[in-house]
Amino acid sequence: MELRHLRYFIAVAEALSFTKAAEKLRLAQPSLTRQVRNLEDEIGVRLLDRASNRVALTEQGSRFLFDAKKVLALCAESIAAVQRMDHGESSHLNIGYISNLHYGLLPATLGAFRKLSPSVALNLFDMTSAEQFQALDAQKIDLGFVGLRPALSGHDLRSECVGHDTILAALPVHHPLAKKEKVKLGDLDSQFLVGMSTKTQPGAREWLLEICEKAGFSGKILQEADIEPTALRFVADGLGVALMPEQIKALPHEGVTFRPFSPPLRRESTIAWRADNPSMPLKDYIRIVKDLSSGT
Repeated sequence: MELRHLRYFIAVAEALSFTKAAEKLRLAQPSLTRQVRNLEDEIGVRLLDRASNRVALTEQGSRFLFDAKKVLALCAESIAAVQRMDHGESSHLNIGYISNLHYGLLPATLGAFRKLSPSVALNLFDMTSAEQFQALDAQKIDLGFVGLRPALSGHDLRSECVGHDTILAALPVHHPLAKKEKVKLGDLDSQFLVGMSTKTQPGAREWLLEICEKAGFSGKILQEADIEPTALRFVADGLGVALMPEQIKALPHEGVTFRPFSPPLRRESTIAWRADNPSMPLKDYIRIVKDLSSGT
């Protein structure tokens, strides 16, 4: 089967006439009839009902018409995309983000990019950090707001710090430390901790244990959660204390209270992208993110 067979079939199906379709395609009618018949023979399905002076789509033909149009549209889009890429252009930009973390910077950068490149389609994907790394490897997204600075070993990625998240202690509401206005990292020495799973947030466990070690004690992670709402439930159930970005306070957190650290505890927030991605919109967007994040 060749693309021209699809074009011939679509022309006949839309005109419901071999004569009109042949005129539109500037083909001899017998040749067009033969090509459509060859298509039906190849796929083993009758697509058209042919009667004297009339042509009608079969049920199978109606479905095939819909799919044939999609195939041709996809081919046209792919050709246009590689042509734009050959000229260093792109018509879209795919961005991954963690919805619970990037309330401020992400909308600001999208607004600035829209003014700069109004013709570029922006596609947003709510993903965990791990999903973003996988999507970057598979070239399904152009850039990810991955949060923790990634371990780039094994990834053909670049990263850039674009901000610092203020980290708070998430405590059960009746926890003794909840009586304090501020807590110290050392106060967690005797506490079980709720961490974030490496499966969804690569590097999260290492970061938590590292800051505990810097505070002079070994962190005891009792339970790990895949997503932030689950971590809050674990805290509310008394399974441990969690260290979470300040933005998480915006999530429902019944049974959980937050306390700042003294001295304040902050954690780098990063973006990541493929080093071999030639997209000009990506380069423009990275520049905008860096400009708007400077000073944060």
